[in-house]
Amino acid sequence: MRISGDWLAEPGLQAVLAMLAAGGHRALLVGGAVRNALLGQAVADIDIATDARPERVQELAEAAGMRAVPTGIEHGTITVVVQGVGHEVTTFRRDIETFGRHAVVGYADTIEEDAARRDFTMNALYADAEGHVLDPLGEGLADLAARRVRFVGAPDDRIREDFLRILRFFRFTAWYGRPEAGPDADALAACAEHAQGVASLSRERVGAEMRKLLAAPDPAPAMAAMQAAGVLAQVLPGADARALGVLVHLEAGAAPDWLRRLGVLGGAGLAKALRLSRADARALMALQAAVAGGEAAAVIGYRFGTDVGANAMLVRAALEGAAPPEDWQAEIARGTAARFPLKAADFAPGLSGAALGARMKELEARWLASGFALSRAELLG
Repeated sequence: MRISGDWLAEPGLQAVLAMLAAGGHRALLVGGAVRNALLGQAVADIDIATDARPERVQELAEAAGMRAVPTGIEHGTITVVVQGVGHEVTTFRRDIETFGRHAVVGYADTIEEDAARRDFTMNALYADAEGHVLDPLGEGLADLAARRVRFVGAPDDRIREDFLRILRFFRFTAWYGRPEAGPDADALAACAEHAQGVASLSRERVGAEMRKLLAAPDPAPAMAAMQAAGVLAQVLPGADARALGVLVHLEAGAAPDWLRRLGVLGGAGLAKALRLSRADARALMALQAAVAGGEAAAVIGYRFGTDVGANAMLVRAALEGAAPPEDWQAEIARGTAARFPLKAADFAPGLSGAALGARMKELEARWLASGFALSRAELLG
């Protein structure tokens, strides 16, 4: 079996692979690039695995006129830069001792040892410079073809090595699993058994995984399994994934929006729990306020704009279990375009301060209740 693509023929990548091979070492593509190429999906991150030790990689690269940067030397990773593009080269590894996200790692000489320490069988696939695929565990290709997300070896062992793998399991299930088949039973049981281990992870890592999970085409089945296993409660206390499937259906082909989907989960302190950026936290607060206000679509459009307004209408409908009004998009647009006809200067010099604010708020409420119909003269009169 072979993979192909413009990315594989990229001169810089081929130059790095050739440099290692010329030095007498194995040079293999591994993980996501091989997996996605086999699935016919876009390839983003390209990782290279080799039996050459980091200092040897650095020596060979510099001898070939390439720049070698020890970006992850403690993990055996050297970034080899060719024509301004970095290529991560990591020495085959084996775990000597593991505890949570920390591990004592030793270098390995064989692809089998390296594959045995990876998380999922579909990530333990390798390919050479010509694209010939290698499956050292003898399980990865079959699992990938079946869209079956399985841990390498014993799920309990893999999870104890790194509790982040619990969240990665649900993310991979959302992106690469077959929903009708359901998650792997052994993996799901292990995730449930070790759910409390998620609490030991940094909020930044948890937030990054949840963002990727919710951005999947349909994360609802994986999120339902995550909730059933007790993992969702560890990540987002009080969250409920039951309305997520309804929301995905209502999105009707719209681009996945992880923040909109986060908004339908509910729960308290989402921004803090996931260490959202200030911009994302503000957007989530606006969405939650728009949903909770219960106002008409046009008013939501006026108060929050097109994007937040549209998300709010979809989230509200999902939570209520019913489709939004047929004209909701037109109403959102109408509200977004509406402009309150009064300004503070209309009340000068008679009103100022808190009294002015209260009067403006009162008249704005009347204007909104009229469907934006009342004119400036009618409001002042």
